[in-house]
Amino acid sequence: MTSFQRREQLLTVGRALFASQGFEATSVEEIASKAKVSKPIVYEHFGGKEGLYAVVVDREMQSLTTALTDALSDAEGHPRQIVEKTALALLTYIEEHTEGFKILARDSPTTDPASSFSSLLGEVSMRVEEILKEQFRHRKISTMGVPFYAQMLVGMTVFTGQYWADGRKAGKEQLAAYIVNLAWNGLSRLESKPTLRYEGKHAKTARSEKNEKAVDGEDRTAQHKSGELLSPVASAENTMNNGTNSDTSIESPETTDADRSLSQSATQSSDQSITQNTTNDAREDTHETKATETVEDTSEGTMQA
Repeated sequence: MTSFQRREQLLTVGRALFASQGFEATSVEEIASKAKVSKPIVYEHFGGKEGLYAVVVDREMQSLTTALTDALSDAEGHPRQIVEKTALALLTYIEEHTEGFKILARDSPTTDPASSFSSLLGEVSMRVEEILKEQFRHRKISTMGVPFYAQMLVGMTVFTGQYWADGRKAGKEQLAAYIVNLAWNGLSRLESKPTLRYEGKHAKTARSEKNEKAVDGEDRTAQHKSGELLSPVASAENTMNNGTNSDTSIESPETTDADRSLSQSATQSSDQSITQNTTNDAREDTHETKATETVEDTSEGTMQA
């Protein structure tokens, strides 16, 4: 085996171990054992575990950077096409370099920050930000939130890719369609000045004021109903008071001519009734007197006989 072939063999073995166990859990002894070489051979080619890991990460970074940059560099493409190409580029890289993607996503602290997975995502986010700014200005939407939207899109795609790399329950194109469906439809319906409709400060204040008005309305309704319940009692008391006041025979200033006429008719009818009753009583007394005299005359005649 040539020196170049041995180097490539060690890189292949090291990449597989770093992907499955992580940097810290992998040792030079294990790498040498898997490659069926002695430890000095590993040190001869890479100077140790750290050197081997750095080469693996650098190669994977170059592959992923090239894939994403090509997808994002289509200046004449439709924005949705760019989103589709970028999602497919990432998923294709994960499909073809699964071990490399797991190493990058794990991002060991020993990795040079300038060539880390985080720095790559930062570069991708900046490119996405440029594309979004152009589209936002075209649609007359505020660009204030563009940096955040760019991070959201990249983060959503990368974390979805990590989930897919651990267990591919959907095809590459189908997953890309899911990503584009959420990302594109979300972008196409962006509000220029988004607000929280239910949990924001202003929303809670408005809801509190609405509840206060509702409670106030209920109190007024209750008071109104209470007044309706007390009305019959008040009417009865007024009726009793009116009956008592009528004994004083004081004529109200508001008495109408019709009321006076009814009152006079009632008085006349009462007087006529009293006169008729008196006449009837006198007639009954006369009949009784005559009957008594007849009985007395008959008694005297009998006695004389």
